[in-house]
Amino acid sequence: MSTTDHLPDHAPDHVPDRPATATDDAARALRRMQFGWYINDWANAAFSATVLTVFLGPYLTEIAKNAADAAGDVHPLGLSIRAGSFFPYTVSFSVLISVAAMLLTGTVADRTGRHKELMCGFAYVGALATMGMFFLDGDRYLLGGALLVVANISYAVSVALSYAYLPGLAAPDERDAVSSKGWAYGYAGGGLLLIANLALFQGHEALGLSSGTAVRICLASAGLWWALFTLVPLFRLPSRAGAAPARTEAAAASDRPAAGSSLRELGRTLRSMREHPLTLLYLGAFLLYNDGIQTVVSQASLYGSEELGMDQTSLVTAVLLVQIVAIGGALLLGRIARRHGAKRTILGSLVGWVITLALGYFMPAHQPAWFYALACMIGLVLGGSQALSRSLFSHLIPAGREAEYFSLYKISDRGTSWMGPLVFGMAYEITGSYRSAIISLLVFFVIGFAALAKVPVRRAIEAVGNPVPERL
Repeated sequence: MSTTDHLPDHAPDHVPDRPATATDDAARALRRMQFGWYINDWANAAFSATVLTVFLGPYLTEIAKNAADAAGDVHPLGLSIRAGSFFPYTVSFSVLISVAAMLLTGTVADRTGRHKELMCGFAYVGALATMGMFFLDGDRYLLGGALLVVANISYAVSVALSYAYLPGLAAPDERDAVSSKGWAYGYAGGGLLLIANLALFQGHEALGLSSGTAVRICLASAGLWWALFTLVPLFRLPSRAGAAPARTEAAAASDRPAAGSSLRELGRTLRSMREHPLTLLYLGAFLLYNDGIQTVVSQASLYGSEELGMDQTSLVTAVLLVQIVAIGGALLLGRIARRHGAKRTILGSLVGWVITLALGYFMPAHQPAWFYALACMIGLVLGGSQALSRSLFSHLIPAGREAEYFSLYKISDRGTSWMGPLVFGMAYEITGSYRSAIISLLVFFVIGFAALAKVPVRRAIEAVGNPVPERL
């Protein structure tokens, strides 16, 4: 037998082209999906920035004060609460409902593989509710509360489903960078709309608009922005998210459960999570410190207007600074994580949050320059701490269970925290001081830091059967 008999029978001049072409096509397809995912953050950040962070808190509080009795109380559902506590209480109430909605929808999405359809469907419901805020005026605080509840639930479910795409969009060592880039797109999109809204609000008199009408237009614009740009992920993302393999039509059909079986599956999901106690330990740490982060973000405008005496223009400018600085902060902390690991970088950012909160407590009133400096500090640690928390959690999820686990994660993400607003509202209810309310949030950062420090991340990743990144 000659030595040529051992050579493979192929044409060496053509074979190398086929894998190269296949690799290029796969890379282009991946970039296309990543871009669609980035634009989803670009789209929904309008709700987070314009509605939750800037305009709705002070405006809905003013609407509630218009409806208040002589004691300064309003009476939703027969309850008596301070008008100044209505907004944080409503946020908290909406999140309590969204917890069940996220968990149930995440379970259904993982079983049916219809992540995109559910994600975009909830996005459009939220966008419509946000556009409906244009009709919020006078003393119609109950309408504002109802629209906020619907929009915030829809936002929470939609974003939780979008997070489930991350494991399928990046290799383990690339997820910090991809997650950080997604957050950067979000802050860029939210910031761009805020620039337009700031120009509208500052020029409302020249346009013949009242300040209230200008605010209502800004609120509605966030819904329109959200709906318009959601078209990009609708056409660029696959139906199924995550790293699980695609399912056959027969399997998909058998996975379309009725409501009763969905609830039973949800119960099994919650019980099965106990099999991964280290993942739950990380989740508990995240729920604590990020609830503090989200409360600072969602109540900053209320704190600035009611306690520090900032006008609407100063509030919008400050939040715009947060959006701009957060773009660089997300990318910067992503780079730091490449060298020092995501966990250590997150812990460092939490120290930054404690310092920022303390400075906010002692900040003098009627000093916009100091308020802008505080906004820059928030932006620096905001994007990176959230982006790295999301990418780190993606390593701790069993393959094929992304939407279920990220539904729990989303309980304390952008716009969906509930413990913090509840503590914030109660502190104000008891003391009548927003300074006392803001400093009460320190407990979330301190306990969250201690809990995260105890999580053995490498062992947690190995426990769910995922590959371990080089740096953690």
